[in-house]
Amino acid sequence: MNLAVYCLLFTAVGVGFILVHLIAGKIIRPNKPGVEKGTIYECGEPTIGSAWVQFDLRFYVVALLFVIFDVEVAFFFPWAEVFGRANDVAALEKPTDPAGYRDYCQKVLALAPAHFSTRAPIRPAYERLAHMEDRQFDELKDERALVDDDWGANAREPRPDSPVKQAGVLAWTAFFDILVFFGVLLVGFAYLWRRGDLAWVRSVSDRAVRPPPPPAPPPPKATEQVLTSAGSPM
Repeated sequence: MNLAVYCLLFTAVGVGFILVHLIAGKIIRPNKPGVEKGTIYECGEPTIGSAWVQFDLRFYVVALLFVIFDVEVAFFFPWAEVFGRANDVAALEKPTDPAGYRDYCQKVLALAPAHFSTRAPIRPAYERLAHMEDRQFDELKDERALVDDDWGANAREPRPDSPVKQAGVLAWTAFFDILVFFGVLLVGFAYLWRRGDLAWVRSVSDRAVRPPPPPAPPPPKATEQVLTSAGSPM
């Protein structure tokens, strides 16, 4: 229900923001149309000839390649979010004070809210400690005991199945995952570069240079034609 209200509120604010500026501009700005204002301005040059012409195919190829690589780069953002949060959890030390417990539990829950902890009863303890106040620190000793047991008995080296160790494994997995993904992009880019799909003037550079044809012999003059016809036997 809250999500639907937020979506409707966002839509109403966006539409109202656009309408307010359009109406304000219509009222405030001067209206002085002219011949120069009616001319073409987008490309800076007047059109020549018909618009029904065949564009060079390389234009569409380069535009498509740009869209492909531009969209692929968008996949780096969710990876960076997971990688950053996993590193934050992996670098944490065992908490000892209220601020440390809040920070630790909040980062663990933010990394994977529903599936990160290995034991289901521990999640409510993480949630209570993540939102506790300093005066509740002594009251939540049972929750702190569960979190300490989940972290590990050793304050310097957490146990293998603790959230800190799992976060470290997740960070390295994400790191090698993005290396493979980026490597595939580089291989595809190198393949397109080798094919020459990124060379905009490829048709000029790759065109075979042919020797010009020999000039045609000049036509015979009128006197030469007369002598030739006079000397020929009847």
